[in-house]
Amino acid sequence: MSLTQAGGPPGWSRRIVVLLAWLLVVGLGAIVIARTQIGADLSAFLPKSPDLRQRVLIEQLQSGVASRTLMLGFEGGSVEQRAEVSRAVGKAMRESQLFDLVQNGDVSDWSEAGTWVFQHRYQLSSGVMPGQFTAEGLRDAIIDTLSMLGTPAGNAIKPLLDRDPTGETQRVAMELVPASAPRSEGGVWMSRDAPRALMIATTRAAGGDLDAQASAIARVQAAYEAAARGMGEAAPKLLLSGPPVFSVMSREKIKTEAIHLAVVGGIVMSVLLLLAFASPRALVIAFLPVATGVVVGTASVSLVFGSVHGLTLGFGSTLIGETVDYAIYYLIQARGATVAGTGWQRWREVHWPTVRLGLLTSVCGFAALVFSGFPGLAQLGVFSIAGLVSAALATRYVLPVLAPDGATGMGMRRHMARLAGLLVRGLPGLRWPLGALGVAALALVLWQGGHLWRADLSAMSPVPRSAQQLDEMLRKDIGASDGGVLVVAFGDDEQAALRHTEAAAARLDALVDKGELSGYETVTRVLPSVATQTARLASLPDADTLRANLVEATKGLPLPASRLGAFVADVEAARKQAPVQRADLMGGPLGSVVNTLMYERPGGGWSTLVVLHPGPGFDQGRLEAALEGLPEVQVVDVGRELGGLYKRYLHEAFVQVLLGALAVVVLLGVYLRSWRRLLAVCQPLLFAVVLTLGGMALAQAALGILHLVGLLLIVAVGSNYALFFDQLRTTGRADEDTLASLMLANLTTVVSFGLIAISDIPALSSIGRVVAPGALLALLLSAAFARKVAPKSRHSG
Repeated sequence: MSLTQAGGPPGWSRRIVVLLAWLLVVGLGAIVIARTQIGADLSAFLPKSPDLRQRVLIEQLQSGVASRTLMLGFEGGSVEQRAEVSRAVGKAMRESQLFDLVQNGDVSDWSEAGTWVFQHRYQLSSGVMPGQFTAEGLRDAIIDTLSMLGTPAGNAIKPLLDRDPTGETQRVAMELVPASAPRSEGGVWMSRDAPRALMIATTRAAGGDLDAQASAIARVQAAYEAAARGMGEAAPKLLLSGPPVFSVMSREKIKTEAIHLAVVGGIVMSVLLLLAFASPRALVIAFLPVATGVVVGTASVSLVFGSVHGLTLGFGSTLIGETVDYAIYYLIQARGATVAGTGWQRWREVHWPTVRLGLLTSVCGFAALVFSGFPGLAQLGVFSIAGLVSAALATRYVLPVLAPDGATGMGMRRHMARLAGLLVRGLPGLRWPLGALGVAALALVLWQGGHLWRADLSAMSPVPRSAQQLDEMLRKDIGASDGGVLVVAFGDDEQAALRHTEAAAARLDALVDKGELSGYETVTRVLPSVATQTARLASLPDADTLRANLVEATKGLPLPASRLGAFVADVEAARKQAPVQRADLMGGPLGSVVNTLMYERPGGGWSTLVVLHPGPGFDQGRLEAALEGLPEVQVVDVGRELGGLYKRYLHEAFVQVLLGALAVVVLLGVYLRSWRRLLAVCQPLLFAVVLTLGGMALAQAALGILHLVGLLLIVAVGSNYALFFDQLRTTGRADEDTLASLMLANLTTVVSFGLIAISDIPALSSIGRVVAPGALLALLLSAAFARKVAPKSRHSG
């Protein structure tokens, strides 16, 4: 009798088809993954349908100047060495074309920009107004200019005196200097309280383009190494920080940690499985569903979302803990068939329905995440569902081809079965104390209430505290805005955005006068709106009127009107100039300033960013009041908006988890068709979740979104245990292999999530610290609430 005739696995032709189909799916998944972009910015965990302020915030986090700003320090060495390195690195960065703006106080190559500003000074200067060119206005302006000849700026003013006696060029230049720029020494910026040269730069690529950001950072490091070469150990040390550094660092750390966890977890579980199966072949087979789940889950996220967030990739290591359970159930439960080659059929008929139901409950739980309004959470849902389904299908169809009778070696499984038998006999006697403990844990959780769920979005970031402290130090030295409060103006087109920016600037000037702002930076300093430029040029008098006014204005001054013929000619020429457009600046020396502070919005229209430099008396409420009545200008408090978003995020996640739990209960009710059995299955899952939360409350842990995901995983993993015990309960007795499979599956799950719990990635450790104890509790409670189950010994080979 052939194996097929005996009910064994299919013939060779069908085996080959199954294996080829599986290899094709895994191969295509690997190809997709190889072409996938890995992200790490937390904007993926912001809503995909934001309101106006949230949209402004997301735009800034993804591509705004804050997301593209690098801060550099060159610490140590002599003043001359720091200045030399700063100039060399700055020059290399400008030449690389990877940066929109590079500022280090070095103005040696600003001659082209100065020439352009001088030629367009009457369009750019805020001092150009009708009263400026009356006899009285001219006299005041000329006196102010002459008084500056004895100052450090005098050397720059003197060559321009005859052509720019009103000092318009100097006024524009002063407005372009950051309000809180560091001191200058050796021709570059230096810290006021440390031996450190300073630099700030804005990358050309969007903040979310991590490959481009990594290239820019690598260019900085290469430029530094070239500049410091030859200085030996005395060379200044490079300090580098900013959002691009954080994003690239996070991506690399998450990828490294995910690989590390996968390797360590794989080694640990390999040892456990070898001890259990005493068979290298069974070990390899056990990992096939795991590999299938990780590959298909990652590829599915890439196909649906276009990229994979680093946290989703790290989440793959958590999938190992559950998907390996499917292989363990099969390899142990399919053994011992009375006819060789039929173990797979017995497993399919007796145990597969239970595994399948456990899979469906997991899918129901995670399906709620798929419809989340937050892309990051939706990615976790798609990953989990695709990974679990593919792993289960690989167990159902591929493993019977490779191991028709499961794993034949016994290893330590008989000892595991005996221990499980002791638990099955002893734990039901503890169900009342365990129930009382669960009630106490529930009371503690309810008492702590919202205080327990106090984590924020930043808790998901893997950036170490030392890197954050370096960022704070460099930001303070440079005087850069911390980006805590953003002012953004927007319009349907470029000119509308510029006009709205000018309206905001007019009100901000009042706050500067009061000392509440040290100053601010705006694109309209180099690109005023056409309306403003037209008004300025219209205020310029004709040549005859200007000459007459100059004669009167210069009486008694050391600068006679007869020397100012070139000034009159320049004003006359300016009257005929066309307004400066944005396109005119592109490719020029000031195009980088425009690109930094003005951008086209993804959904259409244009926006500009006003960079604030708060003064000692800064009050956000007064800032908002000053800009009130300008609907096209938004004040965005980044911390407050992120806090509000996270609360909305958490609330939505709670709703989704509850909907997922309800779907699980409905599914179980339809399948079990018995209120008593439904209660018996759900009871241990509920108590496992409550006791885990109670333990977190006792540990005073700050819970967040990913702890909720961990609770879903407890239900997903624990449902398999509860359903198997329900199966055993209905038959009244349990064979050793079933108990051994449950014990081994739980052991591998607890170990894998225990390793994740000690991860350096907060998001992953959050999940591990919830699931490791929760999965153990789910098994113990499933045994405790099981009744009339006695282990039945089944000796087979």
